[in-house]
Amino acid sequence: MYHKTKPYKVFTVFNYTFLILLSLLCIIPLIHILAVSFSGKAAANANLVGLFPVEFTLDAYEKTLANENFLRSLWIAIQRTVLGTILSMVIVTLAAYPLSRESRSFKRRNIYTWYFVFTMLFSGGLIPFYILIQKLNLLNTMWVLILPGAVSVWNMILLLNFFRNVPKELEEAAFIDGAGYFRTLISVFLPVSMPAIATLSLFSMVGHWNAWFDGLIFLTDHEKYPLATFLQTIIVQQDFSKVSVRPEDLENISQRTIKAAQIFIGMAPILVVYPLLQRFFVKGIVLGAVKE
Repeated sequence: MYHKTKPYKVFTVFNYTFLILLSLLCIIPLIHILAVSFSGKAAANANLVGLFPVEFTLDAYEKTLANENFLRSLWIAIQRTVLGTILSMVIVTLAAYPLSRESRSFKRRNIYTWYFVFTMLFSGGLIPFYILIQKLNLLNTMWVLILPGAVSVWNMILLLNFFRNVPKELEEAAFIDGAGYFRTLISVFLPVSMPAIATLSLFSMVGHWNAWFDGLIFLTDHEKYPLATFLQTIIVQQDFSKVSVRPEDLENISQRTIKAAQIFIGMAPILVVYPLLQRFFVKGIVLGAVKE
């Protein structure tokens, strides 16, 4: 029984200790931000806040939720995330299914697959990309945040490999019943691939929610910034004018508490969605990795 040996026990203790420390490194910053967002102005400005609020107050959340710029950027981020995730998953699924077929069914599948991989490894650079976006009249529109990243080659390859591990008997049974390729995709492949689709949807969702660089490059109108770009301009550029808080309000509120409140509200949707989809992760990623 190898699990009773001394090296195994030592490894188990080390493994648990390492994972606990790693978890603390991820959780402690979140707790600190939450504590700062609930703290008073003097304690926040003096860096006296640790893991617990000092001079507890809800003023930062009241001002943040009353801030039109913040709420507008939050709504833009929600729109971008929902539309971007749906469009990306539709395109990825429609591309992955035919490429998962055998060569005798789709003779040129390798050519198309290598074409997608090439675009993943090489790009024309930022300036040609910006000129292309400009020529397509996408600047300062919602679509500039969605369309350029709609085809995720990495997600397509993951889903392609997942489709290849779906038992061929299911597909053959669908064909015998008179189903075509599209009906087989909808009725057979998608239901059995829900773990993979849920996992890739979360990847896409988190990517859209956290993306800030494209908004900074392609959006010149600050009122069209998604939440991540809005927070980046405030936190990195220290441009507090975009917070739109009246000077008299700042007498009792620290800039740090407002920033912390905005960061935590910005994280909240992902923190809520992640546990709901987490149960699909292991099954969704591991399936397709084991070859028999």
